Amino acid sequence: MEPSSSDNGFFQELPELPNQYYDDVSFQRVLKFFIPEDLRRQVEPELAQLGEDVLAPQIFDLITDAERNLPYLRGSGRNALGRPVSELVTGEGWRGLQAFGIERGIVAYNYVKDHVEYGAHARVLQMLRFHLWEASAASTTCPGAMTDGAARLLQRHLANKYSFKADSMQRKVLQNAFDRLISRDPRRAWTSGQWMTERSGGSDVSQTETVATFVGNDAGGSDSDGQPLGPWSIDGFKWFSSATDAGMTILLAHTQPGKGLSAFFAPMRRKRDASAPSIRVMTGSTHNLKDLELNGVRIQRLKDKSGTRPVPTAELELKGLRAWMIGEEGGGIREIATVLAITRVHCSIACLGLTGRALGVAKAYSLKRAISSEAGGRSRLLLYRSPLHMQTLADLTGDYHCLMLLTLYTAHIMGLEERQPVTVTGKSLLDPPPELVGPLLRALSSLHKAYVCKQSVPLLHAVCMEALGGIGYLMNTESEALNMARLFRDGTVNAIWEGTTDVLSTDLLRTLKHHKTGKTSLDALEWLVKTAVGQSAAAALLLPAFTNLRARIEKNSVDALLTDAREILFEMAEILIVALMVADAHSDKSAVAEAMAQRFLLKKGFLNKDPDVTRAAASGTVEQRLALNTAIVYGPKGPYVQQSSKL
Repeated sequence: MEPSSSDNGFFQELPELPNQYYDDVSFQRVLKFFIPEDLRRQVEPELAQLGEDVLAPQIFDLITDAERNLPYLRGSGRNALGRPVSELVTGEGWRGLQAFGIERGIVAYNYVKDHVEYGAHARVLQMLRFHLWEASAASTTCPGAMTDGAARLLQRHLANKYSFKADSMQRKVLQNAFDRLISRDPRRAWTSGQWMTERSGGSDVSQTETVATFVGNDAGGSDSDGQPLGPWSIDGFKWFSSATDAGMTILLAHTQPGKGLSAFFAPMRRKRDASAPSIRVMTGSTHNLKDLELNGVRIQRLKDKSGTRPVPTAELELKGLRAWMIGEEGGGIREIATVLAITRVHCSIACLGLTGRALGVAKAYSLKRAISSEAGGRSRLLLYRSPLHMQTLADLTGDYHCLMLLTLYTAHIMGLEERQPVTVTGKSLLDPPPELVGPLLRALSSLHKAYVCKQSVPLLHAVCMEALGGIGYLMNTESEALNMARLFRDGTVNAIWEGTTDVLSTDLLRTLKHHKTGKTSLDALEWLVKTAVGQSAAAALLLPAFTNLRARIEKNSVDALLTDAREILFEMAEILIVALMVADAHSDKSAVAEAMAQRFLLKKGFLNKDPDVTRAAASGTVEQRLALNTAIVYGPKGPYVQQSSKL
């Protein structure tokens, strides 16, 4: 034997990361499940190209740059003589990745007229594009999510003839902002902030200390496009504001005692008063901002976070921020709900996009990495031939698939709510009665985000780190495509953003117990379960489970149920997931999808824990189980499946 050295001996071959559009079995299944065949054929070339482009070497170079050259305040917020300035500097990697997303219309996809024929399917297709882009985006999808939410809010008001007069100045201002939010030109496009969090309340916006005062349009001034600044002047302090380099923001503020919170639109920049100190945002040499200043905003400091580090997240002091009110005074919670419904789907998609990429790496690694075939033995076999390793990957793939179904179903209902069809039958899972669309979305909004983002944390850990061992724990910036530690670190934040699990569990409980709309939301969820399972064998398991849970919710008060709100949310989510998995398996009679549904039923306690039932679910020889697990992970054309199975 020759001893190894720094340059000699065994070196593991790097795995080759394939195009996720083709490689991700769950991605292909949900695309087939939610999108009609004729539309799939139409969008396939563009989706496949996006899946290829996000893996380009220059994209990974931009990721590395974004992680190394983090945003900072020049001079720590002061100039050389001590005058306060807010000069935010972002790196080339961040700006390059943000430009890529804008040019590809990652946000615009759901709004541009070119896709009007996609109808309600545009929202699901948009989220699938975000899914492909997520792991390569270095968290530029965070401002992308808020931009999407702001675009929908402005779109809704611009389409409502009662929101303001047709020729009003506010309509012109908001139309200009909307056009920028959905632009594919990085030089013109805006991203949006979303400012709600304050020191006093966190997710509890009722404790907001920001105050808006009506000063009228006569106060003068204009934004960066020469549009008049709004008639409201806002003062306060925002504790956690992502996308500090954005072009605009949506925020909440009080107007007068007893009125409640109102929602506001504010441009981030205004024409600079020559007599005022220079307060500006610099996002690169391509932007000429010397005549602009921040619109009554001072960046106090940037947050130092464990993950999503390239995102410029800051504490902001507002003094004289000029803004336009959106909606009715005191109706801010209702307005911001439109934004939150969208950003919560983005949180789930972010988790799934990161998990999908990690699974892709784990699968590719399993095709290259060999282990001992027996304890102490010298014979070797590749990981994809290891029964234990493939059982683990199959279990993780099943968990990933069920979260995909729940998230994309929520996105589908959102698409229906945004573009209500003229005629529906109410007989299909994807075609609910119109009167149930809104109630379904209200319940699913909190439910899917809490469940998916929480369950994704251990899932990401298992896929990103355990599946690759020590390699998965390293910050592999020298081989950025293998940087699983970055994916895990960035994914954990989604269980906190846009509502923690406790906050969202409370939201769901209040939705289902609402004195006017709670019953309708429960009716909508019951319709989903019954329609999904139909006359299948799973109906005998799921319908009693749902009936018992509904009776518990209806029988008890919110206060009596509050302690168990998490348990209630998780139980409801798992009932819905099984229903969706049954419908998915039934859609093409897939043995693989059936096996995943059966395993989920067993894992979550829907099946009797009798040992005989467990053995029946795990029946078959080692070779048969290995073939099934490989089909779950790699699909029917997987490497081992082709050799040994017709699955």
